[in-house]
Amino acid sequence: MKRRILVDGDGCPVVNEVLTAAKRFGLECILLCDTAHTIQREGARTIVVSKGADSVDLALANMAGPGDVAVTQDYGLAALCLAKGARVLHQDGMEYTSQNIDGLLMARHTAQKIRRSDGRLKGPPKRLPAQNQAFLQALCALLEEKSPKGEA
Repeated sequence: MKRRILVDGDGCPVVNEVLTAAKRFGLECILLCDTAHTIQREGARTIVVSKGADSVDLALANMAGPGDVAVTQDYGLAALCLAKGARVLHQDGMEYTSQNIDGLLMARHTAQKIRRSDGRLKGPPKRLPAQNQAFLQALCALLEEKSPKGEA
């Protein structure tokens, strides 16, 4: 089973942390982005898809499979990757699972309804370095858990 890390690169604040973990565990890292957000990083392969609604999400979901770890903040994409057998992490280190994805999708739907009716929701607070560190710790723990005995 081929193991790799797939990153929804459009606006992802933890690309450096993913590259650190990929190097540590000897895994391929693939950054997916659209033509408006092209990202090139040493230690990663970049796949650029055409700009369009959900084009990156669909490309990543089509690539994901058992053994892969996907990194995204998009709940819909997380659900697609889970359905294909991948493990999925949020940029804050939370792992999406079959136990929490339905509630997260419902919360997203409710927020969309509020916004469509001209309601306002408070955005997330400014990202802190501690959040990046928490993500890296969660990613490394997940990769250690998935590593065959003697490999790390």
